[in-house]
Amino acid sequence: MSLTKQNQEPPIPQHQSIISSMFLIKIMSKRRTWVFLFVSVYTILLSISWNFLKTVLSWYESTMSANSSNPTNSVFSGWPALYASVLLGLAFGVLSMVAALAVAVPATLVTWITILVLLTFAGKNRRDLVLEGRKLTGDIIGFVVKVLIKEGNVVAALCAVLGYFALVIRRHKQDEHVDY
Repeated sequence: MSLTKQNQEPPIPQHQSIISSMFLIKIMSKRRTWVFLFVSVYTILLSISWNFLKTVLSWYESTMSANSSNPTNSVFSGWPALYASVLLGLAFGVLSMVAALAVAVPATLVTWITILVLLTFAGKNRRDLVLEGRKLTGDIIGFVVKVLIKEGNVVAALCAVLGYFALVIRRHKQDEHVDY
C-alpha cells in the first residue's frame, strides 16, 4: 500500500500547469495583449531616449558654460557639440532600427509564409521544401539585417549632422545675446 502511494504523483501540480499554460495561451492570442506589449515597449524606449537626450544636453550645457568661463578653452568649443551630436545620432539611429524592426518582422513573416505556400503549391516535396525554407530564412534574415543597419546608419548620421548644427547655432545665438 505504501509502495503505490510513493509511485503516484499528485495530480494537482499537473492540473495547475495545464490551466496556467492554457491561460497563458489564451492571453497571448489576444490582439489587445500584443498591442499592450507593443505600446509598453515603445513607451519604455521613448522614455529612455528622452532621458538620454536630456542627459546629453545637460552635459553639453555644463561643458559649454565651463568653456565660456575659461578663455583658454574657448578654442575647442566645437568639440562638445560634436560629441553631443554623435551621441544623439547614435541614440536616434538605434531607436529607428528598433522601430523599423517592429514593422519588418510581421512583414517578413508574411513574405516567408507566402513563399513557402507557393513552393508547396508548385509541387515541391517535403524534403526540398524544408531545405528551401532554411535557405529562404537565412536570405530573408540577412536582407532584413542589412536594411536595418543601413537605415539606422542613415538616421544616425542625419540626426548627428542636424544635432551638431542645432547645437552650434543655438550656442552662437546665446553668445550673441550675452555680448550685448
